[in-house]
Amino acid sequence: MSRPRPSSADAASPPADAAIVRVRRAPASAKSEQRIKDILRVARAVFSEHGYERATTTDIAQRLGISEATVFTYFRGKRELCVRVLSDWYDEIIVDVEAKLPTLSGTYAKLHFVVHSHLRHLLVDGTGLCALILSEGRARNDELGETFSQLQRRYTAPLMAVLDEARERGEVRSDVPLRLLRAMVYGPMEHVLWGAIRRNEAVDIDGTAEQITRLLWQTVQPPAPDTLALARFHSEVSDALARVKTAAGPSGAIE
Repeated sequence: MSRPRPSSADAASPPADAAIVRVRRAPASAKSEQRIKDILRVARAVFSEHGYERATTTDIAQRLGISEATVFTYFRGKRELCVRVLSDWYDEIIVDVEAKLPTLSGTYAKLHFVVHSHLRHLLVDGTGLCALILSEGRARNDELGETFSQLQRRYTAPLMAVLDEARERGEVRSDVPLRLLRAMVYGPMEHVLWGAIRRNEAVDIDGTAEQITRLLWQTVQPPAPDTLALARFHSEVSDALARVKTAAGPSGAIE
């Protein structure tokens, strides 16, 4: 018996047997491979323009001049298609970062490259997908949201490796967990991205990357020994004054 053609209602969710069929057979011909590339290319544009909820497989099919059933020949539904689009996009960025990062010398240069690359990829090459991730991916408490989280962990892994190696050399403070340092790096950039997307404003990527990197570098570096000694002295004096005040009592005289 042939499989029934998915209806328009299926555009927002995979067919009922999606939980059973996990992996589709690889395309058997160059024509099929090209068809998949075309679907992914147009799907990236549609998700970039409309986000996840308002994007439809019907729109994707119409832009390609094919039937919606043809889209479902290669992808089970909108969710699988969106995951593939984002995975491919992340792969492109990760390949670029992993290829160039080892050629740089020094932790500061590597940190600057990660910051600049992040801003460039999201603000120049993928603003629409960036908005999709920030607005919808983080808020979804389902399979798609978990996929976003996994992609983010893969994406931030090169930075974590740089920070870990720098910590071993004593260049990065060891009193703060790496995951918190990661948040300190990407947090400021996320605010920049949100502002650019909401106000539809251009961002000076070179200047912003330099400013963020300088700020981060001052934050992640371990305190100098004399600064630590001064901080300890200040703490000891404060404790001593507090004890004296307590011993003096309400009258001010030491009992």
